[in-house]
Amino acid sequence: MEQLLHYVWKHKMFPLKPLTTTDGQPVEVIDSGLHNHDAGPDFFNAKIKIGSTLWVGNVEIHDKASDWFAHGHDKDERYDNVILHVCGQLDAVATTQKGDHLPQMQLEIPPYVTQHYDALLAADRYPPCHSIIPNLSHLMLTSWLTALQTERLEQKTEAILRRVTACNGSWEAACFVTLARNYGFGINGEAFEQWALSIPLQAIAHHRDNLFQIEAIFLGQAGLLNLETVPVRHRDEALADGYFSKLQNEYTYLQHKFNLKPIDSHLWRFLRLRPQNFPHIRIAQLARLYAERRAGLSQLLECETVKAAMELLGSNVTPYWEAHYGFGVASTPHEKRLSTTSLQLLVVNTIVPLLFAYGRHINKESLCERALGFLEELRAEDNRIVRMWRDCGLQVTHAGDAQALIQLKNEYCDKKECLRCRIGYEYLKRNNEQIHL
Repeated sequence: MEQLLHYVWKHKMFPLKPLTTTDGQPVEVIDSGLHNHDAGPDFFNAKIKIGSTLWVGNVEIHDKASDWFAHGHDKDERYDNVILHVCGQLDAVATTQKGDHLPQMQLEIPPYVTQHYDALLAADRYPPCHSIIPNLSHLMLTSWLTALQTERLEQKTEAILRRVTACNGSWEAACFVTLARNYGFGINGEAFEQWALSIPLQAIAHHRDNLFQIEAIFLGQAGLLNLETVPVRHRDEALADGYFSKLQNEYTYLQHKFNLKPIDSHLWRFLRLRPQNFPHIRIAQLARLYAERRAGLSQLLECETVKAAMELLGSNVTPYWEAHYGFGVASTPHEKRLSTTSLQLLVVNTIVPLLFAYGRHINKESLCERALGFLEELRAEDNRIVRMWRDCGLQVTHAGDAQALIQLKNEYCDKKECLRCRIGYEYLKRNNEQIHL
């Protein structure tokens, strides 16, 4: 497998016998080079001694030597400075576009590496590397979790930048879209993002002082002011209380004024949702946040403590929704505020990434540091991913650790990217050890 050959070369996990070229010259790998994940040779700037000559250049790796020609490298000038062609099988002699023969070396994957890698891929217990985690050093685990946390923040930064582009360069609008997406709390996240992108915030800004109009626009753009979205058994109650009709009439006027097009109401998911998580309630909370000017980028950037951030996002609903979960769906009257756990999740998934992304955008390191500080201050969320890693022996002390472990599962474990994982590296390098899964 070529991917495993790359791994063995990168980490110099060579078999315990001399390395030689096909013509018998000894090979000493001083520096395996920088792994290239883009077009061009696989490793840049390697330092290799072949015979008595020290070479500095690029290395190309293939499962079979004939892949050199199959991939067209013999006609590509980028491969003219390859100093060594490393292969699992030698079934051809590689040549450059100038006709020069390249030094070639057959690289055998040590049996223990193949055995351990196959075990990782075949394991039915999750995560497959669980057996070695208690034996790993605290320093190694801490450094890997720190890298994963940063990697996750980088991914969220890229997502925010894509929203900025979708919002025609407006960070304010992208901030609202990010906040809205996270109000979906996973299940309705995608629907909330599409909903937020459908609202022309700049156009409706002068209606901001009228909470009823904002609520009408928000619910209307969600497609929830169509009577067909109200369950049949609740339609009479929805029409009887009059609030639905008032919102519907107001939205009809504002829709015409701003040429609004609602999203498809079928995007919303209700199955197995607790009533307090129904889109109607979340949208009503967002309407209040927006009307009270607590959902903008400038307000979020002013939050210097986790407490301030949670207070900023802690919104209740209008009187109608205090006594309803949906149109015509009555409930015991109460404020319907977000729980402390929900507010902490919003800080982790909204304020922290926005601070980090905007800090990068304006080159203000203090915002990035504040974002990381918030993650260390907040306790780790209690979800199945965190519990899984705790059961394996990993210490999870704060929200930053939890974010790192979510990244580890989503981007490495689920995708079987053990060769890119530092824990996977520790697992594979255990020479001649019997590892039980």
